[in-house]
Amino acid sequence: MRKKDNSKNSIEITLSMLDTKWKPLIIKELLTGTKRFGELKESVGTITQKVLTTNLRQMVEKGLVERKEYKQKPPKVEYTLTDIGYSLAMVLDSMAEWGSAYKEFQKILEKREGKNPSK
Repeated sequence: MRKKDNSKNSIEITLSMLDTKWKPLIIKELLTGTKRFGELKESVGTITQKVLTTNLRQMVEKGLVERKEYKQKPPKVEYTLTDIGYSLAMVLDSMAEWGSAYKEFQKILEKREGKNPSK
């Protein structure tokens, strides 16, 4: 049996926390506070219930999100970012800044090529 490779670099570790397109979007929504499952599903967009459930379970396992279940009828479950989850805010901010800059770069390229800029 091979030993687990613990030589991941810092970027690989960060990417392993955000390894689907949905996790950054879920974190973005939870940065504004605790949310119930239905609220997350509605605010994240086209995510399916199964995919949201899977991503939330993985995020709980990784320590990014805390799941609190209330013993009541109907059942109530809330999701909140942990301190480690909140610390990813700066990563998402950097991604958003880069994405905005790239959109502007694309517009400049399209103008140079004589094409209509995309939205």
